[in-house]
Amino acid sequence: MIKPENSAAFVCKMEAVLDLYHEPFDPLRPVVCFDESNKELHQEVRDPLPARPGAVARYDYTYERNGTRNLFVMSEPLTGWRHIEVTQRRRKQEFVQQMQSLVDDHYPDAECIRVVMDNLNTHQRYAFYEFLPPEEARRLLSKLEFHFTPEHGSWLNMAEIEFSALWTECLDRRIPDAATLRSEVAAWERSRNEDKSPIDWQFTTDDARIKLRQLYPVNHD
Repeated sequence: MIKPENSAAFVCKMEAVLDLYHEPFDPLRPVVCFDESNKELHQEVRDPLPARPGAVARYDYTYERNGTRNLFVMSEPLTGWRHIEVTQRRRKQEFVQQMQSLVDDHYPDAECIRVVMDNLNTHQRYAFYEFLPPEEARRLLSKLEFHFTPEHGSWLNMAEIEFSALWTECLDRRIPDAATLRSEVAAWERSRNEDKSPIDWQFTTDDARIKLRQLYPVNHD
């Protein structure tokens, strides 16, 4: 629940993100949504019974935990492109590495990449200077423009839609190890990118002022 004293800050950040989503497409200034989540790895302790005529495959309810892996997702909703990176951790160092890859590997010709993400404590501009030479940190930051979703406003990040699809279509099952996770995620990413499935975001600032009017501060003048 959003506290009344924070409603003005929430509304300000929300409208900034919504306005960004409805700007005309510009390949030199792409809008990329970025988020992270994790997946627990579970190994089978007994071999599953394969499917046969009249019966579905069956799995034992017990399993063995095999650690956790982090998943970074970056998605350009207007073009239907997405990329998922599996890492062991999600520290500031990994965040900087993902942003470096975004600039140099995925959008080398972009003048400015507008990145929508939440205000996680690892998502810090100063982190670039902690892990990179100052000239490299400055080079990357000059190509990146961060747009933070408000607290309690993670639904504004379209990367969550990608995560929902990834979970439903690929990860909603036991995956035994990191190698299998990377392979399965890469196959899902490749198939979805080939389909060029865009995200048709319809919610606008005007919609917010009507449907979420309770979040807007009341003028007491």
